[in-house]
Amino acid sequence: MAYNEEMLERIRQVLFSKEVDFEEKKMFMGVCIMVDDKMCCGTHISKNSQEDLLFCRISDEDYLKAVERDDVLPMKMGERVMKNYIYVMEHGFSSSKELDYWVQLCLNYNPKAKSSKRR
Repeated sequence: MAYNEEMLERIRQVLFSKEVDFEEKKMFMGVCIMVDDKMCCGTHISKNSQEDLLFCRISDEDYLKAVERDDVLPMKMGERVMKNYIYVMEHGFSSSKELDYWVQLCLNYNPKAKSSKRR
């Protein structure tokens, strides 16, 4: 499974700076960052454009604001739009400040997010 190691390292550094305990799981054509056993954010490579994307799990309110931006796409599984999940295009997290912003939105939502069902 391919993913951008440099991008993943940038996310790790944001989380380390915030002293967040996290795990990494390879999935979704990338790496998922798990916080408190819940999907939080991660890397993804678009099948169509091969662009590196940041995926984020954010609140309903933040989701509604985010999808209005030109650097954000709703996450879809097939034709189904995934509630609370977005992809941020590379130009939307190119600076450290922008990446920190998105990761913080994910961390803000994480305590309220539901855990995935164990399989």
